Amino acid sequence: MNEFVSVVQAVLPVFIVIAAGLVLRRLNWLTGEADASLLRITINVMIPCLAFDSILGNSAVARPGNVLLAPVVGFGTVALGTGLAFLAAKGVPAETAATRRTFAFSVAVYNYGYVPIPLALSLFDKSTVAVLFVHNVGVELALWSFGLTLLAGANPWREWRRLLSPPLVAILLALLVNATLGERLVPVAARQAAHTLGQCAIPLGMVLIGATVADHLHEFRQRRGGRTMVLACLLRLGLLPVLFLGVAWVLPLSTELTRVVVLQAAMPAAVFPIVMAKHYGGDAGTALRVVVATTVMSLFTTPLWIQAGLKWLQP
Repeated sequence: MNEFVSVVQAVLPVFIVIAAGLVLRRLNWLTGEADASLLRITINVMIPCLAFDSILGNSAVARPGNVLLAPVVGFGTVALGTGLAFLAAKGVPAETAATRRTFAFSVAVYNYGYVPIPLALSLFDKSTVAVLFVHNVGVELALWSFGLTLLAGANPWREWRRLLSPPLVAILLALLVNATLGERLVPVAARQAAHTLGQCAIPLGMVLIGATVADHLHEFRQRRGGRTMVLACLLRLGLLPVLFLGVAWVLPLSTELTRVVVLQAAMPAAVFPIVMAKHYGGDAGTALRVVVATTVMSLFTTPLWIQAGLKWLQP
């Protein structure tokens, strides 16, 4: 019981900040017009600073197993979710093939940044956060390769530049510095500045998630799409966590990477597929329903899956 309470205490602040974003949007203190610039600053400045600060000088990402296997696990878990969701999408009411493709894509891509990072810091340590960032390289690769192909039938080679995002560049740069001259190469003032900016990334990102959910909460209340939302929750918050934990049990993962898989197993669907569905010709309404339904329900399921995963996998 004490372990469960500890997990709940770590999870609740995350959802409270997300709820704050929802309230701020409803009060119109955070307007939709501000979202684009705030999101751009978060993704292009604050997240790279957080990644660089977390990885630089961290001994956990000096081990080849974490550097090489973590991206493979990230890529593989998205691939696993995509395959399963694509098969299950036959049960989704759909007028077009885009609806089912979007369902599979949205269910497969879990929230791999804004929610698990603060949980990793609260429940574990900075080493787990560093491995989480390396793991997310594989998630990004899956997102912009077969994920994009599934969503829109687009040629992923035409979108390869999107892989060279500021967060990815920061991750690779920090790994390179670690492998060569070490953290002493970076001036203390620059490291402190990166740390300060990085601390802003997650709270702002969670507030923006809450604002996005507020914009589309009516999709959750509508009767239309109920089967889609139920099926999304059963997959994303039910079956896939079991499979993810099974992967962590079978593979020879480090302690840090095992913790990362436990966190990702408990995550709801990511918000970014909504943007991709709108931009690449998917069904944005279906993506919205998947994200809103799994985000709301994850408030109850996330503590349960984290506790179950740690009890099963942690020595």
